[in-house]
Amino acid sequence: MKLTSPMSRPTPRAEFSARYLVESSVASEKVAQVIAGEQSSGTFLALPGESDELKERSRARVVAIEPLAPALAPALPSAFVERHAHGGVFHRAEIEIAFPVDNVGANLPSLLATVAGNLFELGEVTGLRLLDIELSPDYAARFAGPAFGIPGTRRLAGVQGRPLIGTIVKPSIGLTPAQTAELVDSLCAAGIDFVKDDELIADPPYAPFDERLRAVMPVLHRHADRLGRMPMYAINISGSVDEMLRRHDAVLAAGGSCVMVSVNWAGFAAVEHLRRHAQLPIHGHRNGWGAFTRHAALGFSFTAYQKLWRLAGVDHLHVNGIRSKFWEADESVIASARACLAPWAGLQPLMPVFSSGQWAGQAPDLYAALGSTDLMHLAGGGIIGHPDGIAAGVASMREGWEAAVAGTGLDTYAESHAALRRALVHFGTL
Repeated sequence: MKLTSPMSRPTPRAEFSARYLVESSVASEKVAQVIAGEQSSGTFLALPGESDELKERSRARVVAIEPLAPALAPALPSAFVERHAHGGVFHRAEIEIAFPVDNVGANLPSLLATVAGNLFELGEVTGLRLLDIELSPDYAARFAGPAFGIPGTRRLAGVQGRPLIGTIVKPSIGLTPAQTAELVDSLCAAGIDFVKDDELIADPPYAPFDERLRAVMPVLHRHADRLGRMPMYAINISGSVDEMLRRHDAVLAAGGSCVMVSVNWAGFAAVEHLRRHAQLPIHGHRNGWGAFTRHAALGFSFTAYQKLWRLAGVDHLHVNGIRSKFWEADESVIASARACLAPWAGLQPLMPVFSSGQWAGQAPDLYAALGSTDLMHLAGGGIIGHPDGIAAGVASMREGWEAAVAGTGLDTYAESHAALRRALVHFGTL
């Protein structure tokens, strides 16, 4: 059943909307109005300045309330609830709230403060999760948006019609610039499409950013001359805004084709500023994402999260991997990748990046579930740890995807493809 609020009347003002899962000690209709007021023109008591004209112009409105089964215990603690009498039932609902565009404008931090600000702090709320956001194409176009997306990434990497096969520099930290270049040399010699720094390394004293860049770029250029395409290296430029701009420019001047940012910790405004300056694709690493989403009654859904980073202008975004070393279910991973690929508000789709415990044997299930090759499939141990070496690791990943797209069983395909056969034996018990 879907209930509509008295404030859901049609309005001529431009709006955007957010959908939430809300649990509260008070009725869902009441908490929805509390959220709408708190996140727009209202507060916890009536103020003389909130005139009818101001409310008509600026107050958020409750569009819909869809009740869910109540809970008998709160999902999250609240001292406010403990101080106030309640019936011991915690009301749950999905609610949709529309906000005036003119409350925010083209300001990503303000957009976040509106759809994901103090509403998480409200005392009556014992669970709240941002499920989705919707913007009109006209409004979304005012934000940076992806500059390269999937087509631009494929063009720069020189890879069409199949996934980009890639890896992560391993060990994650500890390698000198010369050792990093040596590993990249081996990866490029094996025909790798994509290499990225680990999120843990950006500019450490033992391997400064500038020294790593100087060591790696001649290797990439040498192999580009041989391959006829530049292997894409997403070097980690994470840092202050000024540092990221300078590092991006250094990568561009050196002939690189991608930069990587730990987006959660750089922040939305910094990434959007980088995007408006950048002439290279931005590889968005989501490390820390579990803190935003792992509790089912708190934080963000990936559907909303990827839309926000799409507004900021990243081109690639990590989605975890199937049968990975992390907590997330495969169904959630695939749903995240589909969200990245889905059309939204006139902005380019993002290239989903599958990583974490990946190897050739996952290709058929990944392809069957996603139905697309517009992705990056990154394997650290699955490539670097292949028993026959890095070249065989890269070959096994390609062969796994060839089998997947052709609809041929891995065991059958492996009969005539030695690298895949060895991978199945070596990694098949993982």
